[in-house]
Amino acid sequence: MTLSSGTRLGPYELGAPIGAGGMGEVYRAKDTRLERTVAVKVLPAHLSASAESRQRFEREAKTISQLSHPHICALYDVGNQDGVEFLVMEYLEGETLSDRLLKGALPFDQVLRYGIEIADALDKAHRQGIVHRDLKPGNVMLTKSGVKILDFGLAKALTPASSTLDLTALPTQAAPVTREGTILGTVQYMAPEQLEGKEADARTDIFAFGAVLYEMATARRAFSGATQASLIGSILRDEPPPVSQIQPLSPRALDRVVKTCLAKDPDERWQTARDVGLQLAGIQQDRSATFAPAAAPRRTPRGILAAALVASSLVIGMFIERAVRSRSSQQTVGPVRSFLLPPPRAEFRFHDANTGLAVSPDGKRIAFTARDADDRTLLWVRPLDSDESFAISGTDGASFPFWAPDGKRLGFFSLGRLKTVEASASATAPNDLASVIEARGGAWGSDGTILFSPGGAIVAASGRGRPILRVSSSGGKVTEATVARQGESHRFPSFLPDGRRFLYQARILGPPRRSAILTGSLDSKERREIAAVDSDAVYAPSGYLVFRRGDALVAVPFDPDRQEVGAESIELTKRIEYFPPTGKSIFSVGANALAYAARSDARLSRLAWFDRSGRELGQIGPPGVYLGPRISRDGRRLAVTVVEDLLVAPDVWIFDTTLGTGVRTKGTDGPDIDPVFSPDGERIFSAGSLGVWNIFETSTSGTGDPKPVLESPFSKWPIDVSSDGRLLLYREFSSSTRGDLKVLPLVGERRPFTYLASQFDE
Repeated sequence: MTLSSGTRLGPYELGAPIGAGGMGEVYRAKDTRLERTVAVKVLPAHLSASAESRQRFEREAKTISQLSHPHICALYDVGNQDGVEFLVMEYLEGETLSDRLLKGALPFDQVLRYGIEIADALDKAHRQGIVHRDLKPGNVMLTKSGVKILDFGLAKALTPASSTLDLTALPTQAAPVTREGTILGTVQYMAPEQLEGKEADARTDIFAFGAVLYEMATARRAFSGATQASLIGSILRDEPPPVSQIQPLSPRALDRVVKTCLAKDPDERWQTARDVGLQLAGIQQDRSATFAPAAAPRRTPRGILAAALVASSLVIGMFIERAVRSRSSQQTVGPVRSFLLPPPRAEFRFHDANTGLAVSPDGKRIAFTARDADDRTLLWVRPLDSDESFAISGTDGASFPFWAPDGKRLGFFSLGRLKTVEASASATAPNDLASVIEARGGAWGSDGTILFSPGGAIVAASGRGRPILRVSSSGGKVTEATVARQGESHRFPSFLPDGRRFLYQARILGPPRRSAILTGSLDSKERREIAAVDSDAVYAPSGYLVFRRGDALVAVPFDPDRQEVGAESIELTKRIEYFPPTGKSIFSVGANALAYAARSDARLSRLAWFDRSGRELGQIGPPGVYLGPRISRDGRRLAVTVVEDLLVAPDVWIFDTTLGTGVRTKGTDGPDIDPVFSPDGERIFSAGSLGVWNIFETSTSGTGDPKPVLESPFSKWPIDVSSDGRLLLYREFSSSTRGDLKVLPLVGERRPFTYLASQFDE
């Protein structure tokens, strides 16, 4: 029975339907007495004639009414009008876990958080003698406050089997509604004893909980089958692959938790949901220790961790770490942590090119980039005294945000332009200031000067390096703020307290290849090297220089007047997110506030064979950081860019795919990326860099040195070779039209020509 919008059931005015299932249809509704939004669940007409269904529906009301828990959907009311039976429940905003899983596995910290919440809710229900009997992703709602378990429509009181309860006024029915031998639930998540029609107890829910945990962690169902019969056989007989086999970076402790939940014999499972919750909490505690700051040396930096925000690209979340000082004693009492999740239906992408987060100068807000449900990377702002973030319109493709000194505006890069915009949910269209090729960060000075790096590793035709540029925040002429020597790329500027001098990173692209932190000035072109590290750096108002060393985030004392670095260093975190192509370490500093992205292993991947139906046939090599795999035309070899260490240049490796899991040999002597086989498989074309990315040719036999194929002042990367081996298609960056497609003849006169060039990045 589908009811129309505006229908009244008692004081409840129905709106649009928001869901339906075997036990009823759910509508968004208005409680006209209390002026609040509720959810009304109505027993469908085709089930109303069934006395058993009416009994089950009535029992749902009685069951839910006994439960009061922050992670169980609350029941407000129950009623019957003109033969229509209905429940009135808490209205929840969010998405079901089943909908979320369509996007893939959950970040590991969310698996733990949601798992602990589900376990706590089940424990509460079980202690009151209630079994859910139909726990599944579709009955778990993800909200801002955490999970909410829905639909206890199949729950059954834990009463002795011989007990008889009269759950309805019907005189013809005095037996329990669910008899032994009856299967109720969703087969995919049912325990063996349910499939056999036996009595369900708390351990039945624990089996379903294990299946849900497995699916959250892997985005795969624990059991599968082409038919219901084969699915039932799988549940009764099979053991699913361990979570760590599908997600190699997950801890083995989670394998044990899930495996015990999914034991075929109820006596072999965890016996209470509380046991499962404690196990998950233990894993969470062990994981938190990974992010705990190292013990400070005797000279603790004042205020260096007054507030720290961490955004993990694996967890896709942030936590705040605040060293709170007692008003009376002025003593540091330790860190306080919590998670800051991405906006609803959005995700952080701190390991791709459109990235960035920035703490406002007063330390009260955070600007960050996140990809929304429409696959747009937007600029967002989150006040730290609010539970919600807001997106700024007109910021599609945003990257590397930075604040104005007064915190009222933001600078950012988008679609090849430097722009500024109000830091407001009602911001007007951004102001366009300058052209960029590949942005590498910006900074806003107290006099309105904006420093920015426009060009990545690209070296101008003059042979000079790529300097930091300057422009007024109100627009005008763009001039150089630094002098970049040949082969240098200057990037990621940040101002020092006087508003005239600034820090920046200089990548000297070789030879020899190195990186350093330098200081510059708006008043002169003088430069001074501060530290030889491969990182950008920012100044913390507490008197410290913060930068990445290896994959740790460290702070060292720094005198901005003398431009001197102290010898003592303090490790703030052992793992900092780092994006190798740009050299950007994802962190930011405001007033007594440090924001950083905790490094994850989300970038790790597998090389695997699949047939045309999508069935996995095997794996090649161990998990690693692999980019752009290409198969030779005879299928015997695989060339792929391998990042062996995130802090060194990538190389191309070749796998012989005929030798079991694959034996690899080094195909190039890096830095090299984007391999392409010649049609006969005897050569590889790749992009190599000693200042700009040029195209080289290397023998797959491993003999001989790489030969330059195409060199020019602008970076270029091979895409493919024609089947006759006569033409090479490649992508080139120019200063005017960004990425263009070009073709190089490989025979005769090697004179390249443009295939496609526009204002877009091809």
